[in-house]
Amino acid sequence: MNKLIAMLAALILLAGCSSSQSGGDAGSQKLVVAATAVPHAEILKQVKPILAKEGVDLEIKVFADYVQPNTQVLEKAIDANYFQTKPYLDAFNHERGTNLVIVTGVHIEPFGAYSRKLKSIDQLPDGGTVTLPNDPANGGRALLLLARHGIITLKDPANELSTVKDISANPKQLKFRPLEAAMLPRTLDEVDLALINTNYALAAGLNPAKDALLIEDKDSPYVNYLVARPDNKDDPRIQKLAKALTSPEIKAFIEQKYQGAVLPAF
Repeated sequence: MNKLIAMLAALILLAGCSSSQSGGDAGSQKLVVAATAVPHAEILKQVKPILAKEGVDLEIKVFADYVQPNTQVLEKAIDANYFQTKPYLDAFNHERGTNLVIVTGVHIEPFGAYSRKLKSIDQLPDGGTVTLPNDPANGGRALLLLARHGIITLKDPANELSTVKDISANPKQLKFRPLEAAMLPRTLDEVDLALINTNYALAAGLNPAKDALLIEDKDSPYVNYLVARPDNKDDPRIQKLAKALTSPEIKAFIEQKYQGAVLPAF
């Protein structure tokens, strides 16, 4: 009987320890954040030990698309995400009637145009094929880049959500193929020009500073943000993450690791 009582007591103690180490405010302080692989997840990996010292266990979930990271934050399967610009977030919220919010800005990825067929943008042929992102924010960003360099003219040069329907002049009669952003690097062997988000360009082994035929400058307004919900944006764990992401250590890491392909926004 004494052995049985001792065993029961041990099981109760074990259960109590297990409960105290699970998620929740009084537990392990786990924080789950969605990110695209490059550079967001790489930057978060550098943040992980900083947060560990603050008592936060950062779990990074990597996604290959731009929709699920927002959807899963809304569904509360994930606490926050780090992958998107404000124009993309605004378009997402507008289209779906959602209310995700910005916590802090972290970095800028100068958007670029790439080619395996051309050595210079001046070689872009008449009737050439151009691929670009099919979401409103990044598609508009791609068209603005082309317009700034005189390749096309837009009805409203300030419209961040311009589409191919908003092209008012196309002197080279270029053919535009909007595609999912993650697919764009795969089109490089097939098309004359591909406008690619820097995270996907880096993942494909491209160096924006060296390989892009056109690229945004350091004054690009397209900051990448840490994003959360209105109900958890002030959560101490998320605020600790925001502070760590904008720390001198992370600024130095971004500058040294990406050599101008990714720029600190703080």
